[in-house]
Amino acid sequence: MAGIYPCNGYDLQVFIPCTDFGANNANDSWGWTDPEDGTEYALVGLDNGVAFLDISDPINPTYLGKLPTHTSSSLWRDVKVYNNYAFVVSEANGHGMQIFDLTRLRNVANPPETFTEDAHYDGFGSAHNVVINEDTGYAYGVGTNSYSGGAHFVNIQNPLNPVGEGGYAGSGYTHDAQVIIYDGPDSDYTGKEIYVGSNESHVAVIDVTDKSNPQLISTVYYSNTSYTHQGWFTEDLTYFIMGDEIDELDFGFNTRTIVFDFTDLDDPQLHVEYSGPTLATDHNVYVVEDNLFLANYKAGMRVIDISDISNGNMTEVGYFDIFPTSNTAGYDGAWNVYPYFASGNIMITSLVYSDPNYVPGFYLVKSPDLGVEDNIESNFSLHPNPSTNYIELSSVNTSISEITVYDLSGKLLISNKYNSEININLNISNLTNGIYFLKINNQFTKKLIKN
Repeated sequence: MAGIYPCNGYDLQVFIPCTDFGANNANDSWGWTDPEDGTEYALVGLDNGVAFLDISDPINPTYLGKLPTHTSSSLWRDVKVYNNYAFVVSEANGHGMQIFDLTRLRNVANPPETFTEDAHYDGFGSAHNVVINEDTGYAYGVGTNSYSGGAHFVNIQNPLNPVGEGGYAGSGYTHDAQVIIYDGPDSDYTGKEIYVGSNESHVAVIDVTDKSNPQLISTVYYSNTSYTHQGWFTEDLTYFIMGDEIDELDFGFNTRTIVFDFTDLDDPQLHVEYSGPTLATDHNVYVVEDNLFLANYKAGMRVIDISDISNGNMTEVGYFDIFPTSNTAGYDGAWNVYPYFASGNIMITSLVYSDPNYVPGFYLVKSPDLGVEDNIESNFSLHPNPSTNYIELSSVNTSISEITVYDLSGKLLISNKYNSEININLNISNLTNGIYFLKINNQFTKKLIKN
């Protein structure tokens, strides 16, 4: 337990209710890491805007301010990031897409501020979601009032001057999607921009390389369909892992996660169906290496090991349950999980739908094995982290006599002796990009991230 919250392998760092943001509900979320100094920021979708938090101190994050909705409040809001800009859509009428320069968060004089948008795209009004391919600089509005609710193409390579470039209506409404430059096992599509849409009743695989002539590659169906909601590729692009949001309510079985074999994009096949330990409704899923992170509404965040997915094996290895009173089907609880911060901080956002006693909001959790501050006395500070060339290690009241740096396999890479220093500048430019353990005085350990 973490206070009132059942958990396994993850600890609570902070919970902030939506009321602290001047809102009644939360929904989607995303993250931004400042490329200049590695500072991590949480972007929290709300019913009436987007809240921005500096989570450098994950136990005491700073609420920097809010970008209010462009029009009216709505339960549905979605935010993504490209090139240091946030892109925000909502199902609020006439909302369009807000664009916000995230570098403004570096210097907020009197938080929390009420921010204004830096640009706006009005090529569509309401939208359920926005999907961004950061490799190409295209945003895809989905579930809009255009192109039958299918993909609405927006060139955002100049973020402050978004340009509509058509869309695709051929497969109907898309609720959510993932868009990538393909380098998976099907060599027929290497280098193509592939859009995988979760389209209510099926999955649509579309080649959107040529925005003027998108081509349907395949359509994927499965049994016991209620609402094809959202999915994510494994990192090798061999499997696509998808959730049907309403099947638990309609059919009464435990949380079902569906895995398709995408080895042949022209002919995807059902690979395996994973059944979770509770009856809770599933929502968004994301993949980080061999782990699947699932926002599982009343069952909270579930973490599933997919390292043996090729053999059909998926095993839950952790969870953090933000709705402790039940694990039944329904829409209260975890809406989204964001597991991509290099520090190991994981953001969970939640909503209240029907339970008047539930308080929704923003959670920040971590695994004791992944956080940047693992096993470390609080009087040591490491900055910046992540870093490229140099790090500054400072101590408040403990002198530093030795620093060693190890890679994840335990290999010693750096070993320096000091004469009881309290401020040290360490050159890490020769390290390759990745995660390392920095040991101080052969006693205290900090996680170091080189990028």
